[in-house]
Amino acid sequence: MPRRIKLQFNGCPVQCDVADHTTLAELIRDGLGAMGTKVACNQAACGACTVVLDDEAVFACHTLAAQADGGVLQTIEGLASGGTLHPLQQAFIEHDALQCGFCTPGMLMTLKASFDAGVPADRDRIARAISGNICRCGAYPSILDAACDAFAQRA
Repeated sequence: MPRRIKLQFNGCPVQCDVADHTTLAELIRDGLGAMGTKVACNQAACGACTVVLDDEAVFACHTLAAQADGGVLQTIEGLASGGTLHPLQQAFIEHDALQCGFCTPGMLMTLKASFDAGVPADRDRIARAISGNICRCGAYPSILDAACDAFAQRA
């Protein structure tokens, strides 16, 4: 039997009926129509599905939708604000930190949680923060350059 959950999704209140086994990734993609959250491994091993739930980066493929009840959920679609890119998005463009782009939403959301948590603009700390995200194109040097730049310019 489905249960009703309520959450803030990219700044908007939503209510959804979800089955107990529904993952957060299924809710985001199938229930809310936000296709930026990618599902690749479906085993919490690649980071493509990373979203921010209550200020924490989580793997949406291994988080139950019911766990988001009462929470604040942000996906890549909610990262920009009022037509202005988030500093991480702008830095990714400036540093050419995306190639095929498949890992980019999860990478950005992982970095967003670290950015907001005040992780210093230290290349090693940022590399550890994204260690759960796989970029099959190997854009890591540019990703780290972009993140360090954005973190350093954080207000």
